[in-house]
Parts: sequence; structure tokens; C-alpha cells
Amino acid sequence: MSFVHPTKAPLPHRTDTVIIGGGVIGLSIAYQLAKRGLSDLVVLEKGYLASGASGRNGGGIRQQWSTEVNIRLMLESVALCKEFAKELRVNIWFRQGGYLFLSRSEAETERLEKNVRLQNRCGVPTRLISPQEAREIVPELETSGFHAACYNPTDGVLFPWPFLWGYAQGATARGAKLFTFTPVAAIDVEEGGYLVHTSRGSIHARRVVNAAGAWSPQVAAMVGVALPDYPVRHEICSSEPLKPFLKPMVSVLSTGLYFSQSMRGEIIGGVTLHGDRPTLNMGSRLKFLATYSRQICKIMPCLSELKILRQWAGPYDITEDGNPILGEPPGRPGFYLCCGFMGHGFMMAPVIGKYYAEWLTGGPRHEIFDRCLLQRFDQGGIEKEDFIIG
Repeated sequence: MSFVHPTKAPLPHRTDTVIIGGGVIGLSIAYQLAKRGLSDLVVLEKGYLASGASGRNGGGIRQQWSTEVNIRLMLESVALCKEFAKELRVNIWFRQGGYLFLSRSEAETERLEKNVRLQNRCGVPTRLISPQEAREIVPELETSGFHAACYNPTDGVLFPWPFLWGYAQGATARGAKLFTFTPVAAIDVEEGGYLVHTSRGSIHARRVVNAAGAWSPQVAAMVGVALPDYPVRHEICSSEPLKPFLKPMVSVLSTGLYFSQSMRGEIIGGVTLHGDRPTLNMGSRLKFLATYSRQICKIMPCLSELKILRQWAGPYDITEDGNPILGEPPGRPGFYLCCGFMGHGFMMAPVIGKYYAEWLTGGPRHEIFDRCLLQRFDQGGIEKEDFIIG
């Protein structure tokens, strides 16, 4: 892996574009920019690669959403994931075992029905099924008390870490410079650009992309921009390996429970804990483990003796309408936002990186950038994405 090591390479004094945040979104943008010939760019990551939300999630990649724009974006993102290993020569262990959502009430079923109709219209082969049909997909399920389910066989999961490493390797191989353990301390607004101050020195840039995820409000505040997104701790755990038996990601709408089995055999999953306040404290809690254990054993009794080997947490980057914040904020031309993705920035990174790079290199501007401007929060908002899990 040909990464720029922060202790061996000096920070350049000037560059065309600085990307703040070395998570999968920032690295995807960097790779796509470099692929299109814009290699005069620098990525600044305050920690190590995969230290933030991108390295702390379950790796889910789904096309089941409640808004047409997200469904269509994820259709493209899945296609890009399928070509990732071939294009970047890094195996991300992407497998399409599907997503299976379970509802416990008529209201939840109506919600699924509405989403399935929209997804089918967009070309996603989701189907509404009975609890018995869900058991045919996952025979180990205890489906008593469930009202219905929906299943899309083309959703899937991948391994998060090589996803980041692949984009990092692809970007640096094409000339981009990546600096880890390089936090940004301040940003000065200059005529025609920005002066970014870091722990390794300062760098002039014509453009800055704020892809700092849950830390994006802090970065935006450095140029006088207030962002409404905020971080919420999301916990997850991994079990001892079992002989592979579970193909889809399984999720229960009423509790936010979700779990899947990795190719190495671990059961990886999480559950919603209500009442959490905004925080960047990513410590683990017994409350999460107890809640998760009770919920998963209710619907998968065969896992009651399963040993949990590891528990950790990462931040969801929350917005009130469930959509990201993109584009240039008022009064700050050349300062681009790419944050507020809730829990789905990881899976949208391939397509968002592609469209951001197209726009920044003179290509067409995708509609997502006009829909998700910061100023929408003062103008009545946009269609809410409410199919957020976990």
C-alpha cells in the first residue's frame, strides 16, 4: 500500500484541493478526482485510516430506502462496489446475500409496502413476503409476532477496512497526497482560496472539501459556517465465528436490531438505544450489549449460547431530515460540504465520490447537490429519508 507517511513527507505549501477527512467519503472523492486527472490534492486525516465511522460499521450496502433519489444513488453505488475489486485490485469481500426487514405491526407493514412499490419502480427487486416466507430465507428465525417482511436479494455487505484502503491506495497511486495523524487546527479565508493550518504546518488551497463526518461542524466553524448535524454514538459488536449459515442482513424495524454474518463466520450487529444525546464519546456500554442480546435471542434462539468477542462504537452524523449536507454554503465559495449522512455515508461513498469529482472537474452537477444544500434547513427542507436503521 503506497500511502504517504506523515513522518516522512513534508506537507506541501500549496495545492489545488484539500480534503479534510480520511474516511471512505473523503477517500472516494480523492480517488475519483485523481482518476480524472486532478492529482494536485491533499487528504488530511486527524487519526489513522479507519479510525472514524468508516472503520466502525457493519459494512451494509442496501438499496432499500424510502426516497427515490437515495434508491437510485444506491443502485449506482452497488454497481460500483461490484467493480471495486477489479478496478482497484483490492478485495472488499462484497457479497450480495440480501437485506431482510421484519415488521411487527400493520403500520410498519404499510410503510414497507409503500417503500417496496417505490423501489420496484426504480428497478430494485424488493418483494413483500410473509413471515413464513422469511423463514424459508432464514430457517433459524423465530417469526411469531411478526406481521410481514420485505426482502431484496441484491443488497449486501462488505468488509469496511479494505474499502478505505483500496480508495487510499488508488488515490495515492495517481498522485494524491495522504497525511494521517494530521489534525486541522484552523482555516483562514483568503482571496481565491483558503489557508489550512495543521499540526504539520499550513497549506494554501484553492478549494477545501469538508468530509470530516461527525467532526464536520467543528471544521465548518473554522470558516464561520454553522452546521446543524450532530454526532450520536452507535454501538456494534462481533461474535465468535460460526459455520456460515446466514445469507442476508436481518433487521427488525421496531427495535432497530440488525445483524449479518461475515465471510469469516462472525455475527456482527447492533440495535437502537433510544434517548442518546449528541456526543463524540465512543465508549462501549453494558446497556447496549444487554439490549442487543435480548433482542437477537428473541428472533434467533439458536444464538443464545453465542460468545461476543468484541464491542465498539462509532458516530452517526445526524441531520433532522435524514439527508446529507452537500455543496457550498452561502458566502463560502470553494468550501464544499460532504457530511450529515446519518448511518449511510459508508454505502453511498462510491457514488457520492463519483458525482462530486465529476462536478469539481467541470462535469455535470448531479441533482443531489442542489437538493442537499445547507440552506434547505431555512427554506422548509426536503423530502425526509426515514428508513434509517440502527
